Amino acid sequence: MKYVNKKLEEFNNELRNKRIALIGLGVSNIPLLDYFYAHNANVTAFDNRPRDKVDTSVIEKLDDYKMVYYLGEKSLDHLVGFDYIFRSPSCRPDTPEILKEIENGAILTSEIEKVLELTPSTVIGVTGSDGKTTTTTLIYKILTANNYKCFLGGNIGTPLFTKISEMQPEDIVVLELSSFQLMNMELSPDIAVVTNISPNHLNVHKDYQEYIESKMNIFLHQNENGILVINADNDITKDFYKYAKGKVRYFSSKQKLDNGVIFDREDNIIKVCEDGTRKHLVKQKNMKLRGIHNCENACAAICATLNLSKEDITRKTIEDFPGVEHRLEYIRTIDDVKWYNDSIGSSPTRTIAGLNSFDEKIVLIAGGYDKHLDYTPIAKPIIEHVSKLILVGQTSGKIEKAVMDESERTGVNIPIYKCETLEQTVEKAKEVSSEGEVVLFSPASASFDMFKNFEERGNKFKELVNNL
Repeated sequence: MKYVNKKLEEFNNELRNKRIALIGLGVSNIPLLDYFYAHNANVTAFDNRPRDKVDTSVIEKLDDYKMVYYLGEKSLDHLVGFDYIFRSPSCRPDTPEILKEIENGAILTSEIEKVLELTPSTVIGVTGSDGKTTTTTLIYKILTANNYKCFLGGNIGTPLFTKISEMQPEDIVVLELSSFQLMNMELSPDIAVVTNISPNHLNVHKDYQEYIESKMNIFLHQNENGILVINADNDITKDFYKYAKGKVRYFSSKQKLDNGVIFDREDNIIKVCEDGTRKHLVKQKNMKLRGIHNCENACAAICATLNLSKEDITRKTIEDFPGVEHRLEYIRTIDDVKWYNDSIGSSPTRTIAGLNSFDEKIVLIAGGYDKHLDYTPIAKPIIEHVSKLILVGQTSGKIEKAVMDESERTGVNIPIYKCETLEQTVEKAKEVSSEGEVVLFSPASASFDMFKNFEERGNKFKELVNNL
């Protein structure tokens, strides 16, 4: 008998009589324009960017659909009289105009929250400060290798709202979820994974506590059938079990757990632990991924798929996985110097993980947009692993000061070069690198001072290196 998604049918029927505000004309909301138009919804779109900053094709679509839209800083002045408000992840849920409209009866939601509400499939969600994309992608690949039909979305892949009609109860939805998507969320995935938590996005969140609480929404709304996967080594996540309603699974690279999944640093093997028995699963030397942090990501993915995957399939998938673009991505070797693109390194903790992944001495290119993070922790790993430091962007002064302070404390000095452009950093790295070293582009900062996102930044870096 063919499955009928009655929840989705009811929602589609309801759309015909509702006024919908779509806030933010970014990646996650664009497919909603087509969907709502096809279902005769009364849609008004809002974006705080001026018209010349919004993609021309989006403006053309709005005009073709004869949808009302407001652009610019004062666009939300027109947010009055709506039944539903769909916010993009970049729009804070406590924006005054939104709060006022909620008081008047509007329901605040988002593309991703509606996926959670309306899908009949099992949902696995992954969040964390570092490792989200690698862990999410590994989970997806493990499940598809086991012949599940999977839908990959959230912060990666494609917006899934328009795919809900294709989803069946036996399918699996795999989502990468950012703190912005999780803010105000009142639904949680069936299986929730938190890779780790460290200070991040403090230029958007009110404080670190708000950031942590946003992340916790990935599991706070689970029921007793839910599964929470947490990092036993992280100071924040290790205590999340206190708030879990369902089963908790742990992973670790520092502890020999009786139950969970560990990366054993003594013999460099990932092991599945049950009641004190540790079954060897994957040897690090057989993995294409570099670094202990990627072994931790693999442990998290194994925890999430323990009852869904055959052991041999999990092993082969992890061993064969080459990694995700812009994450310790090998570009080329020039004069016995290997060049790596780690543009995803948008925080100190990410860059520290990258530095710890190499035995070779490193020429580090770092710096970028200032998210108001503390750069003190990165100084010691730089002194230990880096032969030359090349800085660019808004945070170059902060990183330089942290390293200089550490140099004064330890008596170890490394050359520091400051550049104005990414092009100059690549030229300088070519000039100062020595045979057998690694040039690592891992900015420890966001990209927004010079680029639209870390992908654009990473692609530019690769282009520059390939043109050397």
